[in-house]
Amino acid sequence: MLWEVGVDLVEFFNSRYDPFWDTIDILIVAAGIYWLLLLIRGTRAIQILVGLIVLIALSLASELFQLAALGMILERFLDFAVLIIVILFQNDIRRALARVGRGFFPSFSAEQELQVVEEVVRAAGTLSQRRHGALILLERESNLGDLIEAGVAVDAQVSKDLLVSIFQPSSPMHDGAVVIQEGRVSSAGCILPLTLRTDLPEGLGTRHRAAFGITEETDALVVVVSEETAKISVVLGGEMLQGLDAPRLRVVLREILGGERKELPEASEMSGRLEIAEGQAGHATAS
Repeated sequence: MLWEVGVDLVEFFNSRYDPFWDTIDILIVAAGIYWLLLLIRGTRAIQILVGLIVLIALSLASELFQLAALGMILERFLDFAVLIIVILFQNDIRRALARVGRGFFPSFSAEQELQVVEEVVRAAGTLSQRRHGALILLERESNLGDLIEAGVAVDAQVSKDLLVSIFQPSSPMHDGAVVIQEGRVSSAGCILPLTLRTDLPEGLGTRHRAAFGITEETDALVVVVSEETAKISVVLGGEMLQGLDAPRLRVVLREILGGERKELPEASEMSGRLEIAEGQAGHATAS
C-alpha cells in the first residue's frame, strides 16, 4: 500500500509540477512562513502555535489509527481553527500588518532611534546620580500590549526631562515602568510580570524581577536604574548586564536597537566597544 501511495505521488508530481512557477510559489510560501516565525519568536504566540500543531498532528494520528472519538472531537475543534487563530493572534496580526505598512511608509528613522537612545541615556544618568529608581522598557519586535497592565497613556515625545519627572519619588507613576513604542513614550506606571527565577543575583528588587519577567516572554530591551545602589543595568532575553555608566549604556542600546547585536555583550567586551564607539564619534565630528 505504501509503495502504491509513493508511486501515485511521483506520478502526480511529474504531471503537475512546473519547475519555474511552482519553485517560485514554494519560495514565496517558505519566505512567508519564515517571516511569520520571526515575527512571533520570543512571544507567547509561539507556544500557542506549537499547541495548534500538536492538535493537528493528533488529528492525523486519529485518522491513521482509526480513533473515532478523538478524531471527532479534534475535527469539531479544528473546524474553527481559522477563527481561533484570528482571536488568539489578533495583536500579532495587527502588528504584522502595521510592519508591512511601515515598510512602504517608514515612520521611525535611524535618526529618531538615535535621538531616543540619547534621551534614555541622559535620563538614566541623571536618575542614577539622584539615586532614583527607574524601569524603562523599549519595545522591539514583540508586541507588549497584552503583557502591560494598569498603565497610564502618555503618547509623548521621548525626552530626558519627561523620563526624569516620571520617576521622581513624588510622582504617582514612579513605581511602574515607562514603555517606549515607535519612538514615543506610550504609557507610564505600567505593571510588568515578575520572573519566577530563583537564581538571580542577591540584592535585586522588584524592578529587576519585572525586567527579567518581561524579557523572558518578549524581545524587549529594558533599562533599570537601582534606587538602592544607583547602578544602571540592561536586561535582554532574560540576561542582565550590570554596572553601566552613560557612555557604556549608549553603546549597548545603539548596538541592540540598531540590529548589530542580538544579545547583550560580555562585561569584558565593553571597554573595547566603548573605545571603538568613541573613535567613530570623534572621526565623524572631525569630518
